[in-house]
Amino acid sequence: MNKQLFTLALFEIVLSIVITVVIIYVSYSILHRLFFKQTDLKGDNIAFTVFTSGIVMSIGMILSEILPSITNIVRLATTQTEVIDLTTIVQYSGIYLFIGFIMAVILNATVFMLFSLLTRGINEFEAIKNNNVAVAIMVAVTLVSITLIVKESIAMLISSLIPYPEVSNFM
Repeated sequence: MNKQLFTLALFEIVLSIVITVVIIYVSYSILHRLFFKQTDLKGDNIAFTVFTSGIVMSIGMILSEILPSITNIVRLATTQTEVIDLTTIVQYSGIYLFIGFIMAVILNATVFMLFSLLTRGINEFEAIKNNNVAVAIMVAVTLVSITLIVKESIAMLISSLIPYPEVSNFM
């Protein structure tokens, strides 16, 4: 058994779980405070639950593209001859997560604007507050669909920032 690889894998699992839980908790808290102060998952508002589920799924898909870049930084730090200190790892990880969070906010806002343009006369937030499940499903599915399309581009943006070591051209 390769102990270094095993330790690295355990570290990546723990890191992924911690980062995902924190980001989803913060995102839910922001959503709840900004738009749905009186609505909660404990209540009878199924539309809010569907809507929140779509946002959490979108964030999860974006995080699934960002976390490999963070683990690549950790792998580079443990396998390269040049020493990468913990501060550098934390800085890059923070930058990646910040970019991912900003992209999630931009993506969510864009989907809401797009949905508003497509459905003039419907206030999505009021409809969801009034337990309109059909609107919540449409918003959530639109958000997830667009996230599926855009997530690879976000991953490419993040991976372009990884400080890979220079490799000479053998040809």
